[in-house]
Amino acid sequence: MHIGRVVVGVIGMLAGAVWILQGSGVIPGSFMTGQRMWLVIGIVVAIVGLGIAYIGIRGPAKP
Repeated sequence: MHIGRVVVGVIGMLAGAVWILQGSGVIPGSFMTGQRMWLVIGIVVAIVGLGIAYIGIRGPAKP
């Protein structure tokens, strides 16, 4: 397991989750609130973060 990749992946998932909530209007008080673009960016960032964390947990491919 690569701790660095897992940490980066989790941070990406958390940032994506915040952007999803702001883009959907759940978290108010930002220029991102209610903007569909930030909802889509959040989804993409969360999925990429999930992939990075998965790679970090799974480890390198063995030949």
